[in-house]
Amino acid sequence: MNEIEWEARLIGLKGARGVGKTTLLLQRIKLFHQLDGSTLYASVDNIWFSEHRLYDMATEFVKRGGKYLFLDEVHKYPNWSQELKNIYDDLPELKIVFTGSSLLEILNAKSDLSRRAIVYEMQGFSFREYLNRNLHLSLPTFKLEEVLNNHLVLSQQIVSQVKVLKYFMEYLKNGYYPFYNELPSLYHTRINEVINLIIEIEIPQLRGVDSAYVYKIKQLLYVISESAPFIPNITKLSERIGITRNSLLAYLNALHESRLTFSAKKQGNGMNILQKPDKIYLENSNLMYALADVQTDIGNVRETFFVNQLRKKHQVNLSEVSDFLIDQKYTFEIGGKDKGKKQIATLENAYIAADNIEYGMGNKIPLWLFGFLY
Repeated sequence: MNEIEWEARLIGLKGARGVGKTTLLLQRIKLFHQLDGSTLYASVDNIWFSEHRLYDMATEFVKRGGKYLFLDEVHKYPNWSQELKNIYDDLPELKIVFTGSSLLEILNAKSDLSRRAIVYEMQGFSFREYLNRNLHLSLPTFKLEEVLNNHLVLSQQIVSQVKVLKYFMEYLKNGYYPFYNELPSLYHTRINEVINLIIEIEIPQLRGVDSAYVYKIKQLLYVISESAPFIPNITKLSERIGITRNSLLAYLNALHESRLTFSAKKQGNGMNILQKPDKIYLENSNLMYALADVQTDIGNVRETFFVNQLRKKHQVNLSEVSDFLIDQKYTFEIGGKDKGKKQIATLENAYIAADNIEYGMGNKIPLWLFGFLY
C-alpha cells in the first residue's frame, strides 16, 4: 500500500489469484476514504454488468459527486481497456484504481493504456510480510546491496526479535498466500482450487486457449511439478503431452505469465514466447507442497524461494558457473548450512545463500534474509 502513488488518475494492480488484491483495495478505501458517496467499489464480475456498461456507471457516478472509483477483476469485463480509456479521457475529475489477473495485458490491449495507467504487480507475502502479519511486527525491507554488505548486523537485529528458522520452515510450506490463516487445514486444497481457476478460466479467457486443451495445460503443470526445477526437452515434452512445439511454448508462456511457474533463462538470453526456457520453477514454494505427491526436495524448495523473492525487483538469470546471476552482476550459489565456497571461489561479487543458519559470515548469507527484499 505504501509503494503505490495513489494520487495518480489511473492505477492498475496486477497479480495472481489469491495474493490479496481485493483486500488491498478494500483496506485502502477503509483507511483513507470517507464513505460519503464520493468513493465507489465495484466488482466487475458482478452480474449487474451483464446489462450495464462500465462507462455509463462511471459517468452517472461522477454526476452524483463521485471522485474515486475502485474496479475489481476488470479482466472479466469485455472491452475493459477501451472503456477505461474513455472514462480516463472523458471524466478527468475521476481517479480510478483497477485490479486484474497477472495475465492482463495493459500494453497489448486493443486500447493502449500504457501512457495513462501506472501499473503495479502484486506478489504473495514475502517472508518479511509473513512475519509481520503473523507476529504483529513492523520489520523493514532491505535493498539487495544492504543484505550483501551488511547481512550480519541485519540478521542480528531480526533474530533478536524472531526465531527465524522456525518460522522460515513454516513460511516455505504455508506462508505465501494471505488466505492461509482463514482455514489452515484446507490451505493446500485451496491452492489447488486457485490453480484450477487459473488454468480452467483465466488462461482460456485471456490467452484464447480452447477449453478442450485445458487438460493439456494441467498435464504440463503436473509434469513440471514432478521435477521442478524442470529442464524442458521441447521435442520430448510435446510428444508426451500430444501438442505441437509452438502450442507447447505458448502454454509454457501462459503458465509463466499467470504466475504458476517461473521460466528462467541463462545470462544474455532474452525471453519471448517462441524461445524455450532453460529451466522452469514453480512460482513459489507453497505450490510445491500443494502439488507434490511425493517428498518435496529441500534443495529445489530453497532455489524456488530464492527466485521468488528476487524476481519482484531484480533480473534473475541462470548462471553458467553457479546457480543464479542477479542483475547481470551478482552470482549466487544456493545450499544448506555446510555449502562450501569452492564453486564460486574465483568469482567476483559471488555469494552463498545458505539455509539453516541464523547468521552468515563474509560472502555466506542466510537464505531467509532474502525474504526481506519486499
